[in-house]
Amino acid sequence: MILIHCLFQVFANKSIEDLMGSNSEVHFSGFHMDCLEQRKASMEQPTTSEDDLYKQPFIIGVAGGAASGKTAVCDMIIQQLHDQRVVLVNQDSFYHNLTEEELTRVQDYNFDHPEAFDTEQLLSVMDKLKRGQAVNIPKYDFKGYKSGVSPARRVNPADVIILEGILIFHDPRVRALMNMKIFVDTDADVRLARRIRRDTAEKARDIATVLDQYSKFVKPAFDDFILPTKKYADIIIPRGGDNHVAIDLIVQHIRTKLGQHDLCKIYPNLYVIQSTFQMRGMHTLVRDAKTTKHDFVFYSDRLIRLVVEHGLGHLPFTEKQVITPTGSVYSGVDFCKRLCGVSIIRSGESMENALRACCKGIKIGKILIHREGDNGQQLIYEKLPNDISDRHVLLLDPILGTGNSAVQAISLLLRKGVPESNIIFLNLISAPQGVHVVCKSFPRIKIVTSEIDIGLNEDFRVIPGMGEFGDRYFGTDDDDMQVVAPS
Repeated sequence: MILIHCLFQVFANKSIEDLMGSNSEVHFSGFHMDCLEQRKASMEQPTTSEDDLYKQPFIIGVAGGAASGKTAVCDMIIQQLHDQRVVLVNQDSFYHNLTEEELTRVQDYNFDHPEAFDTEQLLSVMDKLKRGQAVNIPKYDFKGYKSGVSPARRVNPADVIILEGILIFHDPRVRALMNMKIFVDTDADVRLARRIRRDTAEKARDIATVLDQYSKFVKPAFDDFILPTKKYADIIIPRGGDNHVAIDLIVQHIRTKLGQHDLCKIYPNLYVIQSTFQMRGMHTLVRDAKTTKHDFVFYSDRLIRLVVEHGLGHLPFTEKQVITPTGSVYSGVDFCKRLCGVSIIRSGESMENALRACCKGIKIGKILIHREGDNGQQLIYEKLPNDISDRHVLLLDPILGTGNSAVQAISLLLRKGVPESNIIFLNLISAPQGVHVVCKSFPRIKIVTSEIDIGLNEDFRVIPGMGEFGDRYFGTDDDDMQVVAPS
């Protein structure tokens, strides 16, 4: 079980361990750390437009037992995100209308069963909201047990969509929509007391009916259907809306995610370095066609050093204590020892000096891949450390374009016995198409980049990009060069 201080590592997971606990702090579930495509095939990957990249909403699922405090949690999140466009979609709006026969014995109808909800309609509404379309959400009448009595609620596209309901985690298709899953965990006695108060006031039911329904349907449904979905939660909040610390941390994380590139929400193994004015300034210089070779190299080296340092931060470490010159004990960490770099010739060699500056005496291997020809990518040359299968590998290539060269290089490393999770791919800029290709082919590697560009042009060059990186960095002209394998 990972507690509150591990919040920001846990949200990106797709595989969540079951976490059961009654500690009054907010709990966070655990997470797992743990043939080549041709050019034509890479172009068949779904393209990503600039609008697609920056307008995908952040979807939060909030589940828990009836009267657990889900609505209070949602209201507090919405209140704190007042400067964002936030909409709330309630699963209660998607109950099936009761038939005439069901109405005659409504006391025997289980409203807490998964089949009580029209999940297909919910999925249709969410699909439209994700694609930036306004939708009409029905209002369910709990006195007449049907929709359409009141006008539907018009909901416009938003930056954040909160999906709330008792069984919102039950259907895997609905879970797959969510960027964050929250389970509100409240004591059963508290939930029952709240339910009695709510149903008698809002749904015109008497106490005896509420208690009968609770014992016959609500409690068994919670045990059978709702509680088992707790294992899918990224965050478990005890005490619901009373847990202000949990809400504050959740809102802080949401704000961080809203500032991220949208591809980071799709691929948790993609890391884009947080932009600063310094980084934007350096990118402006290296992307400018008028920048001299000297300045291009100087500012490229600075950016490369930042990417390398950030990549090294994803390596495993061990705790270590040392004695300082004052005789005091300092508790720190020891760097990963089994490490090597692999550069994709020729542009990748521009990143070697930064890696050597950060890691004294590091071994660096090389891979040369021919990038042209009717037969797609073709491996020309490779020289790698003999024990590379026992090392963590930093793969170096400043530009991730179509992803074909990266796929071939990574495939070679895997054939050499390097575990996929031991590979960190470092580059300066990436095209969304290349990110799709690499992340879908190798979901356990990590990609670290400083910026993601708009896409590829008809010549498969990254745009806006920075031109032919190797030519600009080494001062060569591609037309005058002949590819020769190193001896």
